Amino acid sequence: MSILTKYILKKYLLNFIIVLISLELFFVGIDFLQNFKKLPDSANLQLLYVLYNGFFTLTLALPLSIVFGWIVTLVIFIKNNELVAFNALGSRSKDIYAPVVKISLFLITLLILMQATPLAYSYEQKRKILHNEYFTSTKTDIFLKYNNNYVYFKKLYPLEKKAEGIYIYKIENSDIIQSIVAKNAYFQNNKWYVVDAKVMNKPSNLKLDTAKLEIKYEKFLNTLEGFKPKILDNVYEAKSNFSILDAVSALILLTNQEINTDKIRGALYNQVIVSFFVIPILLLIFAYASLNSRFFNIGKFTSISIFGTLIIWGIFFMLFKFTNGGILIPEISILVPFILWIVGSLVFYKKKINS
Repeated sequence: MSILTKYILKKYLLNFIIVLISLELFFVGIDFLQNFKKLPDSANLQLLYVLYNGFFTLTLALPLSIVFGWIVTLVIFIKNNELVAFNALGSRSKDIYAPVVKISLFLITLLILMQATPLAYSYEQKRKILHNEYFTSTKTDIFLKYNNNYVYFKKLYPLEKKAEGIYIYKIENSDIIQSIVAKNAYFQNNKWYVVDAKVMNKPSNLKLDTAKLEIKYEKFLNTLEGFKPKILDNVYEAKSNFSILDAVSALILLTNQEINTDKIRGALYNQVIVSFFVIPILLLIFAYASLNSRFFNIGKFTSISIFGTLIIWGIFFMLFKFTNGGILIPEISILVPFILWIVGSLVFYKKKINS
């Protein structure tokens, strides 16, 4: 690593950390003050609320801090004529912005990996604390299709990994051939175990003299292999989020069931792809910066850079909400605009650098 790279990274990371902490304290502090009266009296739950809210805010604040930290760094370099010094020493443009782009890619990748963990459910957890539901997570009247089975859960407890009031109907050629009724089921070893089940098999031959309904009782039955309680919970909950791993599992399962997966694909694209929208912004900001502060309006440059970043971020956020609401399919609302943004940014960057 060259001395120039170390110097740029030292300055940039310092500004990035200051901006990130400032945004985190601002958003988390405002939210805490707004909801303080609604929070439980328990200090532990209040601390958990702040921690969950801190990570949820991090998914919004980190991409913005990457850009804002770069803006602050460039402004300092311009005011101190450091960019002129870098060029006088023979440094190319790539030598200046490349370290920042690389560390930004690392930070975004780290954020994506964190969203593959249970921390991805931070917003849901903080909402439960706010509504005194942290220790009681229950969903009722869930009806879903799994392979050739239609399953009804009267109550689902995602955290306890159990369900009550289970009805399972096996379908063959548009006809019910078997029904399973039980009071309880538990999720273990990647399967649902139905306890004390009543199994009724309808005869395939419905002749009056030979046909009879077969009824038997089973101590344990397993079904819905791989269908995790959290996936059931999130598919059922219209506004719930997914971790990346759960989203991939849900996408595979629901695709096999021929169920609409727009919401899950949109969540995956938003978590894995959209955060990289900041990389072209870093290049554009550098391209439109000036080496010399003498004839350069730093105030205008800073204002436009910040305002433009917020507009681009707001557009992608709005498109994700459209997808989550079922208005547009994710490929059109997220992937196509993202590709257009990347291509357009590179065109403007090369045009400005070459001029």
